[in-house]
Amino acid sequence: MQGALAVNVHVHDTYFIVGHFHYVMFGGTGFGFFAALLYWFPKMFGRMYSKTAAVIAWVPMFVGFNMLYFTMLVLGLEGMPRRYYNHLPMYNTGHEIATVGSWILVLGLAIFFGNLVVARFRGAAAGPAPWGGSTLEWTTPSPPPVENFPEPPVVTAGPYAYGLGTRP
Repeated sequence: MQGALAVNVHVHDTYFIVGHFHYVMFGGTGFGFFAALLYWFPKMFGRMYSKTAAVIAWVPMFVGFNMLYFTMLVLGLEGMPRRYYNHLPMYNTGHEIATVGSWILVLGLAIFFGNLVVARFRGAAAGPAPWGGSTLEWTTPSPPPVENFPEPPVVTAGPYAYGLGTRP
């Protein structure tokens, strides 16, 4: 949206750019990475994490993320320039909200990664397909052996024929 001149004239070099960048990079890439980590963790390590703790971690991550970066969008629309080590007093409230949001986000991240560390060493054993997948990667034990399959697998059904696939 910064490619539109009418918008860019007003938000160029403001906190709006900082907030927008982090919404895209952390919101899109970061949360996508966390989701992939939760999905593949049982297969990678052969252990299940606490689903309850994962949901509990998501709440402060979501709230803190939006408090932090949405506040930056608002500050930018109000005219707060970026790359300043100090700011006018009129922007104090926004910066305080963003700071509290960052603490809440870090709390959620600590719960999230703490859950995974605990699961890595003390989690319940994960079966070969903890999410009920029927494609080939879910037919091997968790974690998979070095060679994956002792012999080439025989595929007897399509990838979406749940319960009818290559399971022994």
